[in-house]
Parts: sequence; C-alpha cells; structure tokens
Amino acid sequence: MRSPLIRIRRARLPIGHLLRLGTALAIILALGAGVARGSATAAPPANTSSPTITGTAQQGQTLTATTGVWNGDTPISYTFQWQRCDSAGAACGSIAGATAQSRVVEAGDVGGTLRVVVTATNASGTSSAASGPTAKIAAPGSAPSPTKQPDPHGSYQIGQTINVDTGTWTGTAPITFGFQWQRCSSNGSSCGNISGATGQSFLLSAVDLGFKLRAIVTATNAVGSAGIVSNQTPVIVAPGTPVNTVAPAIANATALAAGDVASGFAGTWIGDQPITYSYTWSKCDAAGKSCRVIPGETGASHTVAVSEVGATLLLSVRASNRRGSSTANSPATAPIKASGLPAGAIRLADGKISIPASSVALPNRLVISDVGFSPAIIRSRNTFSARFRVTDTRGYVVRDVLVYTIGLPYSYVRATPETPTGSDGYAVMNITPTANLPLSRGGAIVFFVRARKTGDGVLAGVSTRRLVQVTVSR
Repeated sequence: MRSPLIRIRRARLPIGHLLRLGTALAIILALGAGVARGSATAAPPANTSSPTITGTAQQGQTLTATTGVWNGDTPISYTFQWQRCDSAGAACGSIAGATAQSRVVEAGDVGGTLRVVVTATNASGTSSAASGPTAKIAAPGSAPSPTKQPDPHGSYQIGQTINVDTGTWTGTAPITFGFQWQRCSSNGSSCGNISGATGQSFLLSAVDLGFKLRAIVTATNAVGSAGIVSNQTPVIVAPGTPVNTVAPAIANATALAAGDVASGFAGTWIGDQPITYSYTWSKCDAAGKSCRVIPGETGASHTVAVSEVGATLLLSVRASNRRGSSTANSPATAPIKASGLPAGAIRLADGKISIPASSVALPNRLVISDVGFSPAIIRSRNTFSARFRVTDTRGYVVRDVLVYTIGLPYSYVRATPETPTGSDGYAVMNITPTANLPLSRGGAIVFFVRARKTGDGVLAGVSTRRLVQVTVSR
C-alpha cells in the first residue's frame, strides 16, 4: 500500500487546497512536538557517594577534593567550597576564596580540621554534598620519635630519690615530656602504673622493696606525641645493702673473638663496707637476649670459646655485704667474631665450629672431651655402643681423628678397630663383651681411649689418651 503522502505529492490539487493542507500538517507536527517535550522527566543532580579529600593534613601540604559520585541529567558542572572546622570536625565555616578543587593547608588551619562542600549543577537544578573532615591539621615538621631508650638513675634503696632521663628523640622542637612511673615484679615481667607518680623523679618507699621500677616517657610536640618505656632499675633494696651506681662492663666488648680473654669489671657500688663480688658469665643470642649461664665461669675473666662465635656475652656481678646482696648486669657484648679460624672450619647446627684433624698442630693438642655409653649400665653380654667426642685445646670440634679403645682387663671385650670421628667430632663404636665379663653388682669395665691424627705415631704429635669406665651390674 502506498503512503498517503506519496499520493498527495502525486495528486493534482488546486493551490488553495495545498495551502490549507500544509497549514493543517504544520499544526499537527507542532502539537506532537509539544506532547513529546511535556512527557520528559527533569533530573537534577543527586549525590550517591560523598566527596573525599586526599593528602596529608599538615601545614604546607596540598589537599585535593574529589567530586564524589552524582546522578542526574548531564552535563553536570561542579564547584568547591572549603570549610574550616574544629578539631572534632564540627562547627564548620566557609573559608573566603577557598573555591578551588585543591587547597594548600595554611597556618590558620593548624589544630582544626577541614572539609569541602561540592555543589553540582545541571539544566534541571543544583545540589550540594559535604565530605567528611580531615584528620586534625598538624603543624609543619615531624612528630617525636625515640632514638635512645630512657634510663633510670640514682641509689636504688628505700628512702632514696631516683630519676629518669628523657632518652634521645628526633622531631620538631619544642618537645615536652611527661612521665609515668611503674612498679614491676622482681624479674621485671609484670609492671603496673603507680598512682600519682608522674614526675621525672620518684621517692622510693618501703612498698617498693623487692620490686623493680621503670618509667613511661611521653614526648609531645605540635605535630604529635609518642611514648617509650625506660630501662628498669635493679631490685630495690633496704638501706645499706649494696647498690650499683655504675653498671658492670666487659673490656673490648665490641671486638671480642674466639680465643680472646674477656675481662670483666664489677662496676661501682655503694653500701655498707666491706662489699664482696662474685661473677657469672652468660652466653646470649646475637641480640643479647635468651641468655644462659656458662657453667663453671665464675671469675672476673672468661676465655672466649669457639662455640660462642656469633653469640654475645653478658657479665652478672653479685655484690654482697652484711646487709644483703644485689645483682647488676653488664651490657651484652657485640657478637663474638670468628676471625682467625683454622683452615677447613665449618659451623655446625649446634653453633660449634668443626675443623679437620689436619688443622690441629702443636702446641695445640687433641682432647677426648665427651664420653657416653648406651646403655649407660651394662647388664648383659650383648653388644653395646660407645661414643667419644674429640675437640682440641682451643675448643674446636675435630673431625677425621682416629679413635681407638680397648677394654681393661683385656679379656672382657673384643678388640675394635680405629674409628674416625665425624663432622660433629664423635666416633661411635660397637663393643662386644666376651664370656669372661662378670655380670656382678658394682662391677665396671675400664676403657683406654686414644685419639690421633692420621700419620702421627700412637704416642706422638697432638695425640691424646684417656681412661674411662662404664658400670656393669646384674
């Protein structure tokens, strides 16, 4: 079917009819356009996600606002108005002229907060939304940061006044300090605030007897604040008891190496005279923690062992008089150096240094330093094992050493061949008793043990010998 317009175009009508028809058509088209415009819904801007502020809230820094997210007819244009608020983000007021999307924080903003109001506009209307407040605006510079832990000072006796230094800090000046003293258990593991003890000094009273004290030092400047706990005092003692005023020390503490002699000093003490001193040496980890007492090391000096390479040393001094006693520790040394290790030295998992037998030469000698039997008591004529560890006089574990043993009387056990030590310095031998071994209560087998280097004579060079025994019973 052909369009009516086509028929009209092709029809031959008088000019008057055509004019009347065109007028009617124009009216129809105009009405239709009006209906179409009347049916559209206007959409002014509507905020669906609040504006935000990025940047550092500090004088001299630049803050930048985002528009947030808006719905509505496009295009949408945006304007910005920065506002200054109190430190809680309330009581906000517009800042004259602050209408850019970014703002450099000014001195007048310090101590308060800022926010931004974004106004969105399109053909259908205008709407506004505010961001949340920034953090409190800081003054230019940096907040306090500790670089050295505070220390207590004074005489740690009942009735004496002690004080704490502030330590060392970085940060923008001026920095002010606050103090809070704490009372701790005698081992320093549990501490609690002392009510009202907020001065830099503290008077020791009877309630402090047997406890340690420390202080929390808080540093504050215009940018912020930070706190750190001081080192602890020694245990608080009664008057007249020895009190350490200068800590014990270890000479050459930053450069000790295996084989060196570490010399200890008792430090300075006050108290009723005479005062006597005793010493305990401890081996600690590389950070000076997890310390364990070294058995038998109770003198004022200590020969550094190879097994202590990589560890640190700490000296504890106990001062005693007729009133009582107290203990103070030195700072830990730097990690013990492994300089001058013999050729072929290796570190074992237990921290000991293992060297080959070829690295032992006179005047050093081999040492049979550890002996063990399994079972520890022989109750039958079954085969049992013996373990012999070989070190040298410097303390190194020695591998590839030939170890030989024979039972006494000779007829009690069968002969065993020489056995080399492993990387851990141990030679393990299986020993078989003979029928001649008497299994009687209180009996024993004595073993002659010899250790030598390959190529050395059995009684020459760096060789060593030792007699050991194992108990025999029913």
